[in-house]
Amino acid sequence: MSAPTPYRSTPVFDQDTLPAALRARHTTKAGVWGVIRVLEGELRLTILEPPSEVVITPGNPAVILPQQPHLVTPLGPMRMQVDFYDEAPN
Repeated sequence: MSAPTPYRSTPVFDQDTLPAALRARHTTKAGVWGVIRVLEGELRLTILEPPSEVVITPGNPAVILPQQPHLVTPLGPMRMQVDFYDEAPN
């Protein structure tokens, strides 16, 4: 069985181009997983339900479950991208 591949990816965002919508509470759609990949710097991921926080760094992506409320906050200069999957990523 092959590894799932993303069906869509965002552009690469930095601390200045990261959309306000990603900095505020939002969710993925039903049946959609998001994988946040930090390419440079650090990004705080705040999961709202159930409450938790993690700092994402290069080489340590974070998985967002379908419909899981969350937001992100840049911790200084950074570059990041989100990949979207229609099945659970490995």
